[in-house]
Order: sequence, then C-alpha cells, then structure tokens
Amino acid sequence: MKKVIVLVAICLMALSINAQSYVDLGLPSGTKWKSTNEKGGFLTYDEAISKYGDKLPTREQYEELKEKCTWVSTGNGCNVYGPNGNYIYMPAMGSRGCDGSVYSSNTLGYYLSSTRKDPGYVWYLFFAASRVSTTVSVGESYRCGGYSIRLVQD
Repeated sequence: MKKVIVLVAICLMALSINAQSYVDLGLPSGTKWKSTNEKGGFLTYDEAISKYGDKLPTREQYEELKEKCTWVSTGNGCNVYGPNGNYIYMPAMGSRGCDGSVYSSNTLGYYLSSTRKDPGYVWYLFFAASRVSTTVSVGESYRCGGYSIRLVQD
C-alpha cells in the first residue's frame, strides 16, 4: 500500500511540473520560454536574481524574442509567435515604480532581464498591448523598479 501511495505522489509531482511547461518557439538560440509568468507580482532586479538566478532571460534573449517572433495584440497583452508557429501569451501587467506605485496595468508590459546596464539600471522588454507591432523594444530602467517575470530554459 505504501508503494502505491509513493507512486501516486510521484505521478502528481510530475503532472505539476508539466503544468509549468516551457515552449519551444523555434528560436535560433534554442531558448525555450515558460508558458506563463511567475506569480507573486512585480519583482525588483535583486529579488528576481535571488529567487530565479540564471532562469531569468538575458538582454540578448529578449532581443531575439523581439526580432525573430511575431507579436499580436490581444487587447491586454500579446501572443508571441515563434518561427515554428508555437506561441506564448505575455500579459501587459504594467510595472511598479521605485516608490511602490503600480503603473499601466493591462496596457503596457515590462519584463525584467538578468542583464544589468550598470549598477543602478537593468535591461527589460517593453511593449504596449494596443500598438505591439510598433512598440516592442528592449530598454533600460531603474533597478529598484518592479517588473513581470517570465523564465527561460536553455
């Protein structure tokens, strides 16, 4: 009986890991993108590095996502289609300023990278959900701000 319970527990754990799947978009680098954002709101650079480390995308991975994928607005986010036709949905959650205020919820997307520009600034992916074809960019912002988190798998 104990063996059956252990086997069921292992199967349930495997199912929960699959629920957190990564999507192969067919990018030249081979990077796979997590199918959903991380829960828990906006994180600062230090919080995200501490929690996720090298699972955070680099500036280069965001540049590749921007350049090699087709971005389609869904009204409050974007479907990002890779060269192979697979896609991920990226909600436009806004961001949190260094003062704690939340900005642009459901209109703008700000996604943190693991790449620092200098000690006070970090690189992030930005898009406007309503004008996504002309606004996807990789920019820099204050390290103390809070951003959405999407993880990658190399």
